[in-house]
Amino acid sequence: MAKAILRPTRESRVRGGHPWVFASDVDKVVGDYEPGDVVNVESSKGTFLGKAFYNPKSQIAIRMITYKDEVIDDAFFRRRVETAWEYRKLFCDPMSCRLIYSESDYLPGLICDKFNDVLVIQSMSLGIEKWKDAIVKALVEVVNPRGIYERSDVPVRRLEGLEQVTGLLYGEVPDRVEMKENGITFMVDVKNGQKTGFFLDQKENRREVMRLCKDKTVLDCFTHNGSFALHAGKAGAKSVLGVDISEEAVEVATENARINGLDNVRFETHNCFDHLRELTDNKEKFDVVILDPPAFTKTRAAVESALRGYKEINLRGLRLTVNGGFLVTCSCSQHVSSEQFINMINTAARDAKKRVRMVEFRTQGHDHPILPASNETQYLKCAILQVFD
Repeated sequence: MAKAILRPTRESRVRGGHPWVFASDVDKVVGDYEPGDVVNVESSKGTFLGKAFYNPKSQIAIRMITYKDEVIDDAFFRRRVETAWEYRKLFCDPMSCRLIYSESDYLPGLICDKFNDVLVIQSMSLGIEKWKDAIVKALVEVVNPRGIYERSDVPVRRLEGLEQVTGLLYGEVPDRVEMKENGITFMVDVKNGQKTGFFLDQKENRREVMRLCKDKTVLDCFTHNGSFALHAGKAGAKSVLGVDISEEAVEVATENARINGLDNVRFETHNCFDHLRELTDNKEKFDVVILDPPAFTKTRAAVESALRGYKEINLRGLRLTVNGGFLVTCSCSQHVSSEQFINMINTAARDAKKRVRMVEFRTQGHDHPILPASNETQYLKCAILQVFD
């Protein structure tokens, strides 16, 4: 097996448990290999550090898969799948969960979401791509799904030298998969929906928000398939308005409301930035305002611009919240830190002439476990705030 030797002092991140080594930290690779192969990783002094996928085409040249000197074969990947599945059965609802969360499950570059008896995977590293058949086989044997569908139609694959692909990998997968989350039925478009078809990371936060909504008026912006809105409706809200720019998403959300018999929930297609401004100008008020936008930045360079966007929607969200009501505001931009997000909220509250107190500051659910050594594995911020004039 080839070995990647790191530059002097560059092994500290690996020793600390971080799963990535950048190309600039690699001194040389000794032995024969193909891009994406598993290699031994050694310090500049020849100390064994672990085994990893190596891809010289990527800035993240080394992705650690084990810190032990063990054989990497089909049985290895089956053990990884078994460990991930046992964890989800312990901490999550196994009928709707992220079954494999990339580096946090020591399978770097692999995402697998479970919707009822259907699995949807994304392969985002060359190393995972090479072992994809073995991983699919392990998923079939361990989880026994009805079908497995691939949604590797993500631009990040280009950084690994990979083309974007989608398609059926095993069994049968319908166009829409019925799934329950917190007792609410959702129809998930796994073939054409955003990412893998549904955002599972907010599942526990949506359940928590339900306690705020009974007999209340609720505004849910960036509603996508209506997940927060339907939770509010299920909790007994007086009325819920969900807003999204995507007509297709609003159609799915409306169908989800119908399936659940929630006639207190309605959806409208608007640009949320514009509609928040219109609602503010019309002096509308809501007991609960929920802001769950898509990521405003994928890079550190655009963080300041992202924070301006977050401030704009939060300032208007605060103005739309009744005295004593609640604002639930989220960010899935990994490059925006919790400290920056909270500072943005404080600035928005000052400019809106509102006072806020933090009820709770939450993150992603248990099915998206966080590695303390890797900040990249924690990305979701969810602040539940009470708002006062």
